[in-house]
Amino acid sequence: METETIIKHAINAIELNQISYRYPNASEPSLKNISLTVKRGKFVLLMGSTGAGKTTLSLCLNGLIPQLLEGNLTGKISVAGKDVGKTAVQSLSKVLGLVLQDPETQIIGRTVEEDTSFGPRNFLVPGDEIEQNVNQTLEKVRLKGYNQRLTEELSGGEKQRLAIAGVLVMEPQILVLDEPTSELDPIGRSEIYETLDDLRRKKDLTILLAEHSSEELIHKLDEVVVLNQGEVAWRGVPTELFRNLPLLRQWGIKPLPVSQIGWNFYEKGWISFDKIPLDIPSAEGLIRELLPKYGHSRGYVHGREPGLGQRKNLLFEQEEQLPEGEIAVQVSDLMFKYYSGQTALQRVNLTIRSGEFVALIGQNGAGKTTLAKHFNGLLKPTSGEVTVEGLNTLQYDTSDLSKTIGYVFQNPDHQIFSATVEKELEFGLKNAGFKGKEIKERVDQVLQVTDLEKYRHVHPFSLGKGERQMIAVASILVLKPKVLIIDEPTTGSDWSGVQTMMALIGKLHTAGTTIIMISHDMDLVAQYAERVIVLKDGGILLDGTPQDVFSDQQVLLKSAIVPPQLCRLSSQLKDILAHQTFIDSSEFIAMFEGEEKMECL
Repeated sequence: METETIIKHAINAIELNQISYRYPNASEPSLKNISLTVKRGKFVLLMGSTGAGKTTLSLCLNGLIPQLLEGNLTGKISVAGKDVGKTAVQSLSKVLGLVLQDPETQIIGRTVEEDTSFGPRNFLVPGDEIEQNVNQTLEKVRLKGYNQRLTEELSGGEKQRLAIAGVLVMEPQILVLDEPTSELDPIGRSEIYETLDDLRRKKDLTILLAEHSSEELIHKLDEVVVLNQGEVAWRGVPTELFRNLPLLRQWGIKPLPVSQIGWNFYEKGWISFDKIPLDIPSAEGLIRELLPKYGHSRGYVHGREPGLGQRKNLLFEQEEQLPEGEIAVQVSDLMFKYYSGQTALQRVNLTIRSGEFVALIGQNGAGKTTLAKHFNGLLKPTSGEVTVEGLNTLQYDTSDLSKTIGYVFQNPDHQIFSATVEKELEFGLKNAGFKGKEIKERVDQVLQVTDLEKYRHVHPFSLGKGERQMIAVASILVLKPKVLIIDEPTTGSDWSGVQTMMALIGKLHTAGTTIIMISHDMDLVAQYAERVIVLKDGGILLDGTPQDVFSDQQVLLKSAIVPPQLCRLSSQLKDILAHQTFIDSSEFIAMFEGEEKMECL
């Protein structure tokens, strides 16, 4: 009751006054003289490049800094009227819930129900009330019916949902979230933000969210705060920031695809700044308005029926014969069950040719990572066979397969354990039998290619998640695998880091490496993949080019997939585009420049 009274009378839910913080043994402070207020009931987005200080700031708000993580903290922090420096973390948890970037650091229960009920049990909430609250909260995060599911068998996205549930069940008045949806499928991401926005309106919940993506949030936010090198670089209303592309590029923030089209029109002087679109309806209206004045309208289908192509409905069906060529991965009647008896894959048949760039997409728990782990022998089929570069995975262990196929985990921390970046890259080479000079040459080369040379002698865990993801990739690249599996390669990266990572993967593909990428970033899938495979309930639902797969919105909806923003815009303009699906803003811009590059690649 005392806590509720404090919050109701506090105009500002969060107050930071001249906050500076330096980690132990760090040469530079991570936060520098930050003064910031968040009013009660507001939804504030915290943005900035990797290393800007977003996570550090989040950890300061519930007392983990400096009560758990030491270092030098100066200034005053007030949360719900409480002085954070003088209040125990346990007491703060009653009013402020913190969802960390890595969900596994927050999951401690053996089952989903045990984990979600952990917090209320510690505060002696009656059992019947706990059961009711747990069930209601799990439904909010789309984990209904998962009560007895083992947490160790959850997918990365499901673990992220569980971490959010563990905080929401405590019914905090202030919620601080550090990239809470980075591993969720597109619809799951939208659902979480709808839930948060609903709670904010109904219960006057205050939300401070650190996030790199903005599409689902643009119309829910009250304010955006941008951090740059530990300082507040900008704050204001979302529309002012997301229409200003040069500003976004300066701070490593991903622009909305439709705003890239609008910025081109703005630079030409066709529209005012406040007309730059931030959503699909406004982009559609703008294109229809400007096309008669500045562009040309015609059908852009060249010699094929719209909407057709390689797309097939493959759920539980044997795929058709692919063109001749070397086979990198062959999956035949694959079935897999976990030890608990949970079926993860059922009758999967798949052929991936050497040199392809394939993206595996689908909702959390669809079987993407489980399927990929069969390719390098981390998991063995319950029935059926998997052959990689001619090697049957039932007959070879992972160490043998790793010489041919590289696997970068969804969580890079699962494969990093050396004291320096250099030693991390050397480890795999030494295990593979390489010696002295060749090890040095390969390590030097990969450090240069991945832009990690400056971190050669640095401990990996002193770096951000984006850099750790690149280290995990580098540790595989030194082995020069023929096939590279990369699970969520851009999680935790800012826009600059995303572009660096994808440029590297693109170069590997151009050089002949077979790429198998698992991703929930549909924009990246559309831009880079040659072939998209949609999984649902452990089986293959769709298989085809990005244009063909993303044009089937009704089928994708069943798999919790929302096509990229520009593909959805294409659907709204199908009368102009003759049902063709565009995946790049330059294709729309070309309609106004008379360029002959409208045919889908």
